[in-house]
Amino acid sequence: MTLKKVLIVSKTFPAIGLEILKRKTEPFVVPFFEHELESLPEIKKLLKKGYDAVIWNTKHRLTRDILDLAGPQIKAISTMSSGTDHVDLDEVFKRGLLIGNTPHVLDDAVADITVGLMIAAARRFKEGIAEIMNNEWKYGVQWMLGQDIAGSTVGVVGLGGVGQAVVRRLKGFDVARFLYSGRSDKPEAKALGAERVPLEQLLRESDYVLLCCPLTRETKNLINAETLKIMKKNAVLINIGRGGIVDNDALYNALKQGQIFSAGLDVVDPEPISKDHPLLSLPNCFIIPHMGSATIETRNAMATISANNILHALEGKPMVHPVTS
Repeated sequence: MTLKKVLIVSKTFPAIGLEILKRKTEPFVVPFFEHELESLPEIKKLLKKGYDAVIWNTKHRLTRDILDLAGPQIKAISTMSSGTDHVDLDEVFKRGLLIGNTPHVLDDAVADITVGLMIAAARRFKEGIAEIMNNEWKYGVQWMLGQDIAGSTVGVVGLGGVGQAVVRRLKGFDVARFLYSGRSDKPEAKALGAERVPLEQLLRESDYVLLCCPLTRETKNLINAETLKIMKKNAVLINIGRGGIVDNDALYNALKQGQIFSAGLDVVDPEPISKDHPLLSLPNCFIIPHMGSATIETRNAMATISANNILHALEGKPMVHPVTS
């Protein structure tokens, strides 16, 4: 029997997922990292050879043109991510293709990063490190004062798996109030002690605003010049969702003018961000390179799920985590 062929589009794919695929398919890994210039041309070239399934473990956008190259042989796709904003889902569903993702498995790792960013941005880690490196370490009770988490109001935009994991962690920080906004009530919110409020109220009352929502048409540039004006002057903005949720220019101006206290970003738009980007020049903007799910255990789990998504689909079974229209 001829084995089904699976294309893995970046060499970053963990070995554990590759071994799962090898049991029942013939996988091929594109021999480039996604940041290398040869990456996308090589993906396009290989897709023309006809694959039954693709693991789209890259930030390159999966478009109609790329799906055209894959031809009628392709039946299934899996991302190695929770978000699917880098995939033209309308086109995928129009073609009747099966698609899966890897949600929830990364909730804990991303929640840990979120709390880390809260502390780093609120307690001015970036400024403090700069003072040490520039031999400008000062003293005194008014030096390098930051913001407390204890007694604060924390607003979570998007109380999904990550948002809930963050709230559970912050329970030990003596937060005074948890607010959340989203499209619907979350049944878990009551046990977490979180109150659903309109976005404007959340922005107006929160000392910490945590962006834990996916990037959609509704959330694109959700944080912009107007919404930033609503926020407190002592507010700390944290984004672990997607870079496109925040208008970079508006955030730069708000931070530069002291309109809000600081920001901690695990995601930016575009990625990677240029070293000359204005946000990087600000002492009150702490940016890390999209490290939310970057633990060995989490990435191995993501690879396992994406591999099993593909195997299940090719065997006519429901994917482990299907994405539905």
